[in-house]
Amino acid sequence: MNPSDIGKAYDQITHLWQSDEFDRTNGIAAHHRALQFASNRHAALDVGCGCTGRFADLLLDAGFHDVDGVDISEKMLSLARQRHPDMQFYCADICQWELPGFYDFITAWDSIWHIPLQEHPQVIAKLVNGLNPGGILIFSFGGTDAPDEHQNYLMGPDVYYSTPGTEGVREILQTLDCSILHIGYDQHPETHAYVIVQRG
Repeated sequence: MNPSDIGKAYDQITHLWQSDEFDRTNGIAAHHRALQFASNRHAALDVGCGCTGRFADLLLDAGFHDVDGVDISEKMLSLARQRHPDMQFYCADICQWELPGFYDFITAWDSIWHIPLQEHPQVIAKLVNGLNPGGILIFSFGGTDAPDEHQNYLMGPDVYYSTPGTEGVREILQTLDCSILHIGYDQHPETHAYVIVQRG
């Protein structure tokens, strides 16, 4: 599946995030941990922002003045704009999209695991390089022992996932101008992992 296919799949399932059953606390504790390292709080970017606005709300409450969102799903973005009409949103494939500026904080929670496996090194590098000096990046990934890619129908439409694995993510980050501040598994026993890094 290519990123445009992912966008079309998510266009079909926006109701899952609008449901009262959706856990809006998902990822919030990890973001609070990441925000402890964020000394500059002007511009932030939510990659794969979806429609809930929960991370935008968190970042705005934390003192960020400009929060942008990017997503591949047009329907998700339509709902996001209704929730945050003053924010700047972009409909784009993160593999191809050029960031419009530099940010003090970037989050990519449960989003870049939908990109093709071979794209992870350049996308992670793009996000790190899109930070201002001292900026913070947090992203989630499949914390597997080895690289993996697969598709499933758990949410309804067929959706593709990929991960370099925990060591693969670490190896990618070690080639970049950043420090790994934290790697955690927040949904044990599931292999759902996240990493916090700071640009040098």
